Amino acid sequence: MKKTVKVLALVLLVALVYGRIAIYPQLDLISGFSAKSVASGHFLANRSLELIEGGDNDIDKIDWAKNVIDASESSVSSTVYGFKKRKAIYREGLGATLINADFDVSKPYEVPNRTKQSINLPYPYGNLEPKDTVFAEVDYTKLQKSLANAFDEKEEKKKRTRSVLVLYKGHLIGEKYADGFTKDSKMLGWSMTKSITATYFGILQKQGQFDITKPAPIAAWQNDNRKHITTANLLEMNSGLEWEERYDKICDATQMLFIEEDMTQSQINKPLTGKPNQSWNYSSGTTNLLSGILRQQFKSHQDYLDFWYAELIDKIGMYSMLIETDMAGNFVGSSYGWATTRDWAKFGQLYLNKGNWNGEQLFEESWVNYVATPTNSSNGEYGGQFWLNAGGKYPDVPKDMYFASGFQGQKVIIIPSHDLVIVRFGLTEDENFDFNGMMKGILDSIKK
Repeated sequence: MKKTVKVLALVLLVALVYGRIAIYPQLDLISGFSAKSVASGHFLANRSLELIEGGDNDIDKIDWAKNVIDASESSVSSTVYGFKKRKAIYREGLGATLINADFDVSKPYEVPNRTKQSINLPYPYGNLEPKDTVFAEVDYTKLQKSLANAFDEKEEKKKRTRSVLVLYKGHLIGEKYADGFTKDSKMLGWSMTKSITATYFGILQKQGQFDITKPAPIAAWQNDNRKHITTANLLEMNSGLEWEERYDKICDATQMLFIEEDMTQSQINKPLTGKPNQSWNYSSGTTNLLSGILRQQFKSHQDYLDFWYAELIDKIGMYSMLIETDMAGNFVGSSYGWATTRDWAKFGQLYLNKGNWNGEQLFEESWVNYVATPTNSSNGEYGGQFWLNAGGKYPDVPKDMYFASGFQGQKVIIIPSHDLVIVRFGLTEDENFDFNGMMKGILDSIKK
């Protein structure tokens, strides 16, 4: 009996030591992720706590968190078994922000000015319902079957698709939503926001305000070899800077998203571990650094906030879109863009149109070629803040396909050779969802 007690005590001690060493440091990130996710999902996307906890937060360890919504102050507090309380606040126009104990919630803040015009054109170019166009070359029965195949059968929880939409030749030819979601549901794009952030450099370049081929304007790099890093290197994730991007552990990316006050600074302090243009390494810190570089281009914080909406988002009628900010007031360009599925599709159509929207050229055609051209050492998988199929990752899809991509399988897919934009939102990555099969099915429903 005594021996059994000793063994149990030893097992308990080992478990406690393991928990303290391996798990306890992660609790800040777990409760931080949960608080931010619930605040955004509830106050921005109008989802219930039950839907968020059973969907968005249905992630290993994140589901340990207990979340409390305070509607009176538009906030969410989360803990893990009573430990490591974190808080996120929601502010109209800025979205949800994960805050620390030093953040002054009473301090005045600026919000973007929005211009939402009524454009008397059918979707996607205006505010009217989509035009009921029938294309002889489209097999609509086959198309609908392909869309349906992207969703789970009742009671299943494998594919976890929330929405799929298809634009063909600038017309909506198919869309489908899971129960609880509609064309008006705002969806978090996660890293699809990177492609939005990059687009502003194309816009500034067309306006003659910025040259991405010049060294990045970072004062802290001017006295060492980092001074040779160009903005193009940053856009291509090919700067050679150190960065660790994982979401199953404490690393640079999770520290930035769930701890840092100013996310634009996280990548600045990293040393070179490779050579610019020769060392591709995916980094959300790099994209937030780019957001900081964009902020430098304006005389005031208000001008920076307004620019993102006036020159792209509101200009193409993505009126549902909101990009959330960090504690320092920077747009979290790596991860926190929200919009309806239909509005995300508009972004893809803009690129399919080579930067032209209702007759106005927002960025040059050469910019489209730039973002869709493989960068060195990416194996044909990455361009300028867009992912590519140039290396043939998706064997049954044309190699000219390029796409914005986010955590858990969010995608805005552009296939120029077939005049197609495909959007998918859900909670599963490539390992558990057959993106190649989904795209092949849609392509096969359109005769060439």
